[in-house]
Amino acid sequence: MIGIGVGLGNMPVTVSVSEQTEKEGIPENAQNWWSVLFTNTMIDMGFVISVLVPLLLCCVIDENHLNMVWGLSFIMCCYLSFLWCQTLEWDLSWEDVRIPLRLALKKYRKNLLGLSLAWCLVIYSSVIMNTVTGGSSSLIIVFGWTLFINLFILSGSVLGAFLVDGHGPKNLMIVGLLLQAIVGFGIGAMRDTVGNHIAACAIAYGVFLGLGEFGPGNCIRVLAVKTAPLAVRDRFYTLAAVSGKVGAFIGVWVFPQIVDAFGGANTAEGITAPFWIGGGLAAVCALVTFYLVKPITHNSMKAEDKAFHQYLEENGFDMSLIGAHPNVV
Repeated sequence: MIGIGVGLGNMPVTVSVSEQTEKEGIPENAQNWWSVLFTNTMIDMGFVISVLVPLLLCCVIDENHLNMVWGLSFIMCCYLSFLWCQTLEWDLSWEDVRIPLRLALKKYRKNLLGLSLAWCLVIYSSVIMNTVTGGSSSLIIVFGWTLFINLFILSGSVLGAFLVDGHGPKNLMIVGLLLQAIVGFGIGAMRDTVGNHIAACAIAYGVFLGLGEFGPGNCIRVLAVKTAPLAVRDRFYTLAAVSGKVGAFIGVWVFPQIVDAFGGANTAEGITAPFWIGGGLAAVCALVTFYLVKPITHNSMKAEDKAFHQYLEENGFDMSLIGAHPNVV
């Protein structure tokens, strides 16, 4: 239910948020900052709040009496449902038009493939959390360590948001992935230190994930939205995002087996194995981004829409079928 409602529902909303950043009143040198702030950073803020609230409630009340937690969750779901019902601003110029998907795929297949592969390769495993918490069933311990690590994630996203316009989403994504690969390999090389000290393991894991948000977490959404024209923007973004969900599913299924193959979660080799693999995947993802994903500039969606309309005209598409488009007319 969450996957269908929130998982699929956030995709068109993310597209709409990014489209608003290229309207009048938004400075060109802050367009991507707003996109990141109101998409990925807000998601990471939600991670922090969703752990902080139940942690505080568990500290106040007994863990065996959590009706207040479930009641608060129900109230928040109702409030969010109300927000989802609010009207968003949509461009309807392609409404009731049979979109030439074949032409769109021909023009954008390389970029779509690169974004889909990159999103699929950005895999994070929750297996390491079991090591950090020591397999504890105490909700306070689990929530406490999760909150500690999620603060690294939020910090990485906020820092990346301030740099995304100055360096460009593609460049920042590559830098974040390379830094993540270096940290992953470094953690793998220091397996005795990380494996024998819970705090060191938690900090290392937090930094690793924080760099993931600093680069790919922030930038891949912006790139997926702003490198596609309006006609297929939501479809292409959804395809790339679904590829990320597939990668996450594979990671959840494969990583526990990898840890067991390296000796189990109680050994230094088992703890650091995911970092070696994660670092390698980050390096591969950086190469995929460099060679397959095209960079964007300020007002890139407007430029992309104009280029796509010209491309359709050159290939014989009847442009009279399309309504008035603010980025072209």
